[in-house]
Amino acid sequence: MERLYIRMVRQSFEPGPLDTAIRWCQRSVGARWIHFANRHLLHVVGYERVPPLDPAKSYVLACNHRSFFDLYVTGAFLMRRGLHHRMVFPVRSNFFYDSALGFVVNGSMSFFAMYPPLFRERSRQSLNLASLQEVVRLLQRGGTLTGVHPEGTRNQGPDPYTLLPAQSGVGRIIHQSRATVLPLFINGLTNSIVRQFSGNLLRTGTPVVLVFGEPLAMDDLLAQPGGTRVYKQVSERLVTTITALGQEERAARARLGRDSSSEWIHDH
Repeated sequence: MERLYIRMVRQSFEPGPLDTAIRWCQRSVGARWIHFANRHLLHVVGYERVPPLDPAKSYVLACNHRSFFDLYVTGAFLMRRGLHHRMVFPVRSNFFYDSALGFVVNGSMSFFAMYPPLFRERSRQSLNLASLQEVVRLLQRGGTLTGVHPEGTRNQGPDPYTLLPAQSGVGRIIHQSRATVLPLFINGLTNSIVRQFSGNLLRTGTPVVLVFGEPLAMDDLLAQPGGTRVYKQVSERLVTTITALGQEERAARARLGRDSSSEWIHDH
């Protein structure tokens, strides 16, 4: 079942009507329902730091990981501002690739953005290298935006501003693909679709603050031969950058309710 589902999603990236349709659905349907789940709560800072996104190039969107929806909200925001790239977010294989229901949810809710799968079982760890290489392949081909979390897993600690240690997998993707890295920090999302919708509808939910940073420069690391040490250093620089953006988010959140400064972008 996993092989079949992986093969089907991989085939959808081949240029043609299916790829075109999925891009349109991600941009027009997926981004729209995510927008309506957050539009009264979302506040964005630093969007002017994001360069014009060339449709022929690929980008790595890297952020902290507090909610299941961090990258979806960020990707939807960018799509509402003209992003035409195919979005992919590496995801744990459990549910989405080992059950028919998971495959349907992946297709109907994210239009197969949850790809490629990563495996938890120690006996299958070697398969994760193939998944990372698949991400690199898509980025090198162009027209792809890949969302990643350098922490590697969701941070469930009490302090949203203290990130988990960097994992080398994201560094490998960046080093091998040479894609432009867009760092960001996001805070305030829940892990419940129902709570997020109701909090937005009633305007009683926690404000969601998103802070974009400048594209991350790491030419010095990219010039070095690839290896575990260099990959880890790339990821660590990314975590350091995102942590600094977290302090911007903390200050911005403190200003919420005290002013209606023009710095805010409200995605209404």
